[in-house]
Amino acid sequence: MEIMTCVSHQQASQLLHNKFVVVLGDSIQRSVYKDLVLLLQKEKYLSPRQLKSKGEKNFEQDCLVEGGTFHPMHNGTEYREVRQFQSAHHLVRFYFVTRVYSSYMRSILQDLRRDLKPDVIIFNSCVWDISRYNSSSLENYKENLHTFFAEIREILPKETLVIWNLTMPLGKTIRGGFLVPEIEHKASQLRYDVIDANFFSGTLADAYGMDVLDFHFQFRFSLQHRMGDGVHWNALAHRKITSLLLEHSAQAWGVIMPSPLSGVEHTEVAQLPANGSSKPKGVHRAVRTPKNRYHPPTNNFSNMERHPSRRYYNGYREEFYPDYPPFGFMNIPQPYAYCLPPHLRHGFDYRPPNNKHHQQNVMRSRRARHHYAPYTQLRYGQYGHHGRY
Repeated sequence: MEIMTCVSHQQASQLLHNKFVVVLGDSIQRSVYKDLVLLLQKEKYLSPRQLKSKGEKNFEQDCLVEGGTFHPMHNGTEYREVRQFQSAHHLVRFYFVTRVYSSYMRSILQDLRRDLKPDVIIFNSCVWDISRYNSSSLENYKENLHTFFAEIREILPKETLVIWNLTMPLGKTIRGGFLVPEIEHKASQLRYDVIDANFFSGTLADAYGMDVLDFHFQFRFSLQHRMGDGVHWNALAHRKITSLLLEHSAQAWGVIMPSPLSGVEHTEVAQLPANGSSKPKGVHRAVRTPKNRYHPPTNNFSNMERHPSRRYYNGYREEFYPDYPPFGFMNIPQPYAYCLPPHLRHGFDYRPPNNKHHQQNVMRSRRARHHYAPYTQLRYGQYGHHGRY
């Protein structure tokens, strides 16, 4: 029996009150978007069908803005899908991308340049980049990362919380929409290429002043939640991802998140007991926490008090492992990183241009941000003509 405590619907709704969130990436990032949209509305997990579906015209009160089923569906690099969820106090948008920088990405950046600036942007692009293009995929990925990070840093205001999340572990045997017959020979090597690409992209994102969340490290001991295709992950894993993202955002904004009202008890039953009273394998049921651990919120959102100190909130038990590497594990001095031998660097140069204030650590898991939109303040005009394309 394993217990997992997640960020609740109420906490997510309050934390992202009057916030605009943008999610960029592939099918896993689409599920990140879907789980966030679902959690903003109810205490419920994604169904297997919702995890597998793509391009549908509606999902939990959101709408398909562009691409998807509006056009013939395919698994090519030109596939497009833009989704958006809008409520009275939340705006969440998703862009499906197959390359970290391309002509299509430039059009997305133009949207961000001229439209409402997001409060949070969550993005990742890797697996398609290093598998579906030419033989110099890793080298091109490096160049595109430099270009993309430089433009993002220029476009977004300093108040925007920019989160680059590293690609999750791939299986030994993988199947997926991106794995067309022409590149099947790369499948066995791809999980190792992802590790290399994760290190370089995480190092570079940190050098450009972005927050980095290492989902590869977080899920290294949670492979039982990976789907049979070796690429995608189940609903429990995606709720953990959402919780990690929201927890990180709360810390960056100096918001203390109390223990949630309820957790989810995930019971793995090898066989039914003799009395036959147990529920079938994989059944989830809500578990109330002790009353002294939860205080109902007031109208001024006092249960999510803003505080200058940043505490680490971790409600996970044995099911998922926290991102607690030994002290100093990733504190690699920057000169060492720049002087890696060529056979380890694969031609990557992590140093951003003209950055005299680069941090000493290769990666950080969180970074403080000025919180400029209090929860009780309505930002007038945010959901007017910017609410849709």
